[in-house]
Amino acid sequence: MSHLFDVYPLYDIEPVKAQGSYLWDRNGTKYLDLYGGHAVISVGHCHPYYVEMLTRQLNAISFYSNSVKISLQEELAEKLGVLSGYPDYKLFLCNSGAEANENALKLASFHNGRTKVISFTKSFHGRTAGSVAATDNPSIVAPVNYNKHVTFLPFNDIKAADNGITDEVCAVIVEGIQGVGGINVCSDEFLRTLRRKCDETGAILILDSVQCGYGRTGKFFSNQFSGIEPDIISMAKGMGNGFPIGGILISPKFKASYGLLGTTFGGNHLACAAGVAVLDIMKDENLIENAAEIGNYLFEGIKDIGGYKELRGRGLMIGIEYEFPVKDLRNKMLFEHKIFTGVAGAHTIRLLPSLALGKEEADIFLETLRKEVTVTNI
Repeated sequence: MSHLFDVYPLYDIEPVKAQGSYLWDRNGTKYLDLYGGHAVISVGHCHPYYVEMLTRQLNAISFYSNSVKISLQEELAEKLGVLSGYPDYKLFLCNSGAEANENALKLASFHNGRTKVISFTKSFHGRTAGSVAATDNPSIVAPVNYNKHVTFLPFNDIKAADNGITDEVCAVIVEGIQGVGGINVCSDEFLRTLRRKCDETGAILILDSVQCGYGRTGKFFSNQFSGIEPDIISMAKGMGNGFPIGGILISPKFKASYGLLGTTFGGNHLACAAGVAVLDIMKDENLIENAAEIGNYLFEGIKDIGGYKELRGRGLMIGIEYEFPVKDLRNKMLFEHKIFTGVAGAHTIRLLPSLALGKEEADIFLETLRKEVTVTNI
């Protein structure tokens, strides 16, 4: 009898229904979802318009290859360019964040003919060959994943970036806010330094916005707080609200040619229908503004509760670091209070809810946190 390859530690919970910011398991127990399956649920579970768009598309045509015209791709590119503030950038579609970063690194190398990559401590860029090589976690880098071309500089260290980015560097890849690494926010000065050094050396600046992008921070991409423009922006997670889709936005400095990049499933009809639905909902329901407002509400509430070592993030991407390990706190949230949260390392609670989260749901979390942190601190 065949079984699944056992690589995921699983909670004994099976969600079978979802709506908005809530999940229900097979026993009918209701949970508040403040994690969104790793920041994937951007506009809320089973949004009626999203379901309608995918259903309509499934009943029409679900797939054909990129050898034919797919007008949904053009619609997605146009709407993304306008809403994100990058109307002059071109869109290449793929299926995941790892693939997005893979293609970003490949495009950078095609552009300047170089091989050296600068990444940063505590980074996470994916699990495919090129992206995992640029990820600061030796335990997930297999011997076949060559990474001798990658140098890891200290995150947010301006002096190290000034000295480490030379004219031998192909690309600099950085998360505007590190997700897996602990919700560590790039300082505006650090991002401006990276932009200046890439301009000086001809290196390509890649902003990994797979987790910190798509409106989560209160701007469409987190780098927009700093005023800099990257050469390539990678994205995925919230892009399809659960349907697998990823992509890169590409600066006008790059020239396309047939065969330069490619994918079988990237940009398929269903993925684009999901992507267009997400952008329509984000625009119509002002979800980027909501992320900023509710994110600020949560930040203020968490500050009022106190008891933490450090509070980090922007908008609805929040990390609460404590002096104590947070495993028990997370488990109490989940099993006693029926609230899904995440972690980043041993000491940080990670919140990545839907951008449509309301104050009522935020208050449920804050009331629970106040009770549990007070109990933990006694």
